[in-house]
Amino acid sequence: MFNLFKKKKEEVKAPQFLPLKVREVVRETEDTVTLYFEQPEPFLDYKPGQFLTLVMDFEGKEQRRSYSLCTSPFVDPFPGISVKRVPKGKFSNFLNERVFPGKTINVLKPLGNFTTDFHSKNKKHFFLVAAGSGITPIMGILKSVLVNEPNSKVSLLYCSRNEEQIIFKKELGTLVEKNPDRLEVIHNLSQPSDSWKGMKGRLTKESILDFAKKAELDPEFDKEYFACGPEGIMDNVVAVLDELGVLRDKVHRESFYSSAADKAHEDAAHGITGGLLTRDVTVILDGEENAVTVSPDKTILEAGLSQNLNMPYSCQSGLCTACRGKLQSGKVKMDEDAGLSPNEIEAGYVLCCVSHPLTDDVKINIE
Repeated sequence: MFNLFKKKKEEVKAPQFLPLKVREVVRETEDTVTLYFEQPEPFLDYKPGQFLTLVMDFEGKEQRRSYSLCTSPFVDPFPGISVKRVPKGKFSNFLNERVFPGKTINVLKPLGNFTTDFHSKNKKHFFLVAAGSGITPIMGILKSVLVNEPNSKVSLLYCSRNEEQIIFKKELGTLVEKNPDRLEVIHNLSQPSDSWKGMKGRLTKESILDFAKKAELDPEFDKEYFACGPEGIMDNVVAVLDELGVLRDKVHRESFYSSAADKAHEDAAHGITGGLLTRDVTVILDGEENAVTVSPDKTILEAGLSQNLNMPYSCQSGLCTACRGKLQSGKVKMDEDAGLSPNEIEAGYVLCCVSHPLTDDVKINIE
């Protein structure tokens, strides 16, 4: 009788995956595909700029990867993600080579703070900077502005390697043709062909400054800024906007990779733990307290998962906030906090996938 009750209890705690059936596969570039999914019932509720976490088994082990939605719920009838192939990437290579219409993929509910609210009365100038696959969430935001805010306009600075690597090249061109007074797209190529007449070379702080200074020419518009791409480019964008005195709550950034979290994982693998000690942490999950022993080479999430706790997670790099919890007591060290806003950090939220206990009284509530 006890075992039956325990089994039912575990079933309630099991993660609620949403099965999405692939409707269409579109080859965007040689190494990038867009997967459009059939709408589930009820319809998938998401915000432009958010991401889906795909859950798949590789070699008998469950693994998860997050991919930004490239679609807009206000424009596109079917939700879609774009996936660029990564060398030796299990997910990206599988999705580029072996996924066809009709395949069902399990996902977690959409998450992410790389978004904003839209209103027909807004009069804004959106400045968007994207590099490579960073265009993916930017597309959803761009299309949502154009359809929801007739008095707003968009300027996009998009960096690619060459002409063949411009993701959504045709769609962007069509959107410019339909919205010539409201949408400007500037392409910057790092390795263009000899016939290329546009911006080229490495995107510098000076180029970003020239782009951002356009905001000063539009005093009648409110401004909002979005940047998605490699850390170096986004750091330069934020630095330039700081120099221009732009308020941080008007600046949004999204990263697909954290060098800080990656280095922390590498250091842990080599036994470099920065003086961390093995400590017991209390994790409150579904209202129940669980004691988790966290060794110096593990994060709180890794330790919890190794003890079979069904803790939520996605990117495991401190970027997506799927593992977010609220610190009830004690202190932790986070390898990366880019996924949290300043207000969230001030309120005591931490990311379990990159957190290590610094005191013996750490208690985290997973909400």
